Amino acid sequence: MGHGGGGQLSAELVQHLFLPAFGEAARTATPTDAHVLELGNGVRLAFSTDTYVVRPLFFPGGNIGELAVYGTVNDLAMRGAQPLALSTGFVLEEGLEMDVLGRIATSMGVAALNAGVQLVTGDTKVVERGHGDGVYINTAGIGLLPDGVDIRPERARPGDVVIVSGEIGLHGIAVLSLREGLEFGTELRSDTAPLNHLVAAMLAACADIHVLRDPTRGGLAASLCEIAETAQVGIEFEERSLPVPEAVRAACGFLGLDPIHVANEGKLVAFVAPDHADQVLAAMAATDVGSRSTVIGRVVEGHAGVVVARTGFGSTRIVDRPLGEQLPRIC
Repeated sequence: MGHGGGGQLSAELVQHLFLPAFGEAARTATPTDAHVLELGNGVRLAFSTDTYVVRPLFFPGGNIGELAVYGTVNDLAMRGAQPLALSTGFVLEEGLEMDVLGRIATSMGVAALNAGVQLVTGDTKVVERGHGDGVYINTAGIGLLPDGVDIRPERARPGDVVIVSGEIGLHGIAVLSLREGLEFGTELRSDTAPLNHLVAAMLAACADIHVLRDPTRGGLAASLCEIAETAQVGIEFEERSLPVPEAVRAACGFLGLDPIHVANEGKLVAFVAPDHADQVLAAMAATDVGSRSTVIGRVVEGHAGVVVARTGFGSTRIVDRPLGEQLPRIC
């Protein structure tokens, strides 16, 4: 189970099993969630795929169908691409009620319209009762990259300002609270949302954004660690600056979790040159999904490949990727 959690075990699985096994066929593979294809004449497409196995299928703030559409849209947006089209693949368990499947499919259509993307092709398979947990969904997507946009983890550089687009930890805790029947004094809702409109606003303010990541599995910690390792830079952030809702903080304290390791589905982290940080932050704050954007830290010269958190007591601690998956089956 840990190999599917988006942490260190997932990274090792890709680096030490899949890439060597794929061999020459994977020579251009990238460590990001979307790959850029150069088609010639200046035309560039981003391509991404993801599979969704969330349990339960419906949760406060969303469901597996919305998650499948927005998740792939967001992976494309993290390369600066405007999504064009998605495929939809369903693995259905024998006995799944048609009404449930209809609700999921309807929500996918609405989500696609919200994101401005077309659902253009797909596939359906059915497995025996007891072997599918209701429904699994795969979505793959393509998006068009604007001229001059070059967003990738290798571009993080010392001096970059690190911005988070809003409150973290909502999706993972919302799903867990429903699954386990836990109550924390208020209803926690998933932050599931499309991020491509937010990214378009950011690029309109500054076309030279260095890095974007949506901190899904493994949370903010996994994203920051991956960027630091890929670019071989140090990253420092202030724990007091992290936008953690009080309900999420309380739930994490009760469950022994760190909010920076909890999954999000409608947030991004951006690395921007200091000269452009104010205008990008203002553009983000002017949107609905980015209204609570905030600066949390910077890229530094020292401790290459390492993420460091400055605590409220004035000390520092090293932030590691989670080894496996703290909250199973959340996306």
